[in-house]
Amino acid sequence: MATKTPDATLRERAAALGLYGLLARWHAIEAEPWLRPLIEAEEDERCRRSLARRLEGAKIGAFKPIADFDWTHPRKIDREAIEALFELDFLREHTNVVLIGSGGVGKTMIARNLAHRAIRAGHTVRVVEAAQMLGDLAAQPDTTRLRKRLRRYTSPALLVVDEVGYMSYGQGYADLLFQVVSQRYQRLSTIVTTNRIFSEWQEVFPSATSIVAVIDRLCHNAEVLTIDAESYRNKETVERNTTRRAARRSRRKS
Repeated sequence: MATKTPDATLRERAAALGLYGLLARWHAIEAEPWLRPLIEAEEDERCRRSLARRLEGAKIGAFKPIADFDWTHPRKIDREAIEALFELDFLREHTNVVLIGSGGVGKTMIARNLAHRAIRAGHTVRVVEAAQMLGDLAAQPDTTRLRKRLRRYTSPALLVVDEVGYMSYGQGYADLLFQVVSQRYQRLSTIVTTNRIFSEWQEVFPSATSIVAVIDRLCHNAEVLTIDAESYRNKETVERNTTRRAARRSRRKS
């Protein structure tokens, strides 16, 4: 993808865009006033289309912006560390992020906002629930198909695996997760959200000998952050019901 580079000459930018017809006639057109706007328009359109492709390919889904996150609600949260993640240094360093906490505390919201930030920064991203990814891989009929399907999860610059721990898995699923994590290890970044501390992952993947290796590779040099809070969804439900009751009382009085 071509991007605007202030230091690059107009001809270099045209070459980066592959505008060979213009390049072949460069000496005849380089002084034309329409040339710069044309190249800038082509750069803008390619950037727009690239962003649209990456957003579509990420399967990021709907999410609330991080600006709506209620930092005062959790009993425990490292706001400084989470906000630092949005600088995307972990992507440049090929390290991972693990967000641990019970359901409804904002793990997915944070992960999807990080995914969106990465897409806007030009990275390829895929967001997937753990059960969906492992079910997809387990459904492949042979080794060749499995190897091909693994690339869906091992090739993006950022993979977000959401909700590890909400289901338990049968024999072989931990091995599939190991293949994803090990192929990305120290090469590409992965974000995992989970409602289970690592000592409980053996319950998620019972009798799986590879789960220790999964955790070892996933957590090596990773940012592991715990959020301790009541469910935001429960909080919002309570607040909504309180507002409704107050409105009903107000109507009765009037």
